[in-house]
Amino acid sequence: MTHRLFEEKHHASIYQKYRLTPPDNVKEIILQYLDKKKGPPHELAVDLGCGTGQNTRLFSPHFQKVVGIDVSENQLEVARAVPGFTNITYRVGTAEELPFPDGSVDLLTAASAAHWFDHGRFLREAARVLKPQGCIALLGYTDQFSLRYGSCGDRLDIIFSEVMKVLLPYYSSRIAVANSKLQDLYEAIPFPDKERIENIPAKLQMSVTGAVGLLESFSMYQTYQKKEPQAAAALLESTRTRFLEEMGVSSPDTKLDVAMPYYVVLACKP
Repeated sequence: MTHRLFEEKHHASIYQKYRLTPPDNVKEIILQYLDKKKGPPHELAVDLGCGTGQNTRLFSPHFQKVVGIDVSENQLEVARAVPGFTNITYRVGTAEELPFPDGSVDLLTAASAAHWFDHGRFLREAARVLKPQGCIALLGYTDQFSLRYGSCGDRLDIIFSEVMKVLLPYYSSRIAVANSKLQDLYEAIPFPDKERIENIPAKLQMSVTGAVGLLESFSMYQTYQKKEPQAAAALLESTRTRFLEEMGVSSPDTKLDVAMPYYVVLACKP
């Protein structure tokens, strides 16, 4: 079945503000793989579980047409409001029932979304809609973040780890699939030409507000918030306060250095 967790308007707004855009080095790995396996022309890319369109927009300059698919109309409404991407369209739908003819798609991609798919049904649809030598690219990151500011050392990581322990009872089993770097899904891909690249370095700067907002966007926090709204709000506020105190600053706009390893699962249809 398709999991439906990110459909409310408030969550869509948080997603647009705080979810991470995949780094350029991951995008380049995907495009180089597609060039090597299929080559031009790059006519149609489909971004599955696209949410508010961060990954969708990333591929816009490289394809004649990009389609973002998501189960949430609220997420897509936010994505459509971003101007300047005339070759992107967004449609409500699932990865398991794709509205494309057989052999019509150059690239199927999903960013931090494939762990929610029904793997068997998704892979059957991928095999159907991809062109010969069309490619799958499933990317994401685990919850192994490293946070640094000045001489704080690993103390910010300890705060982050303690927050994740509070959220642990609210983890979906699908999060374990993401943290495994899609191991089972990778093994189930029926195409013989496939590979998984791990530990792709990504470094960025993020404000304290952004770091707390990213936590708020996580599915386990959203589950916690629905069950314990006051405790969930207090967790965000205490996390913000602890970060600022540890950093010795007062402004939540102060930037942290964040490091995180990405992975990408790549496969080419025969």
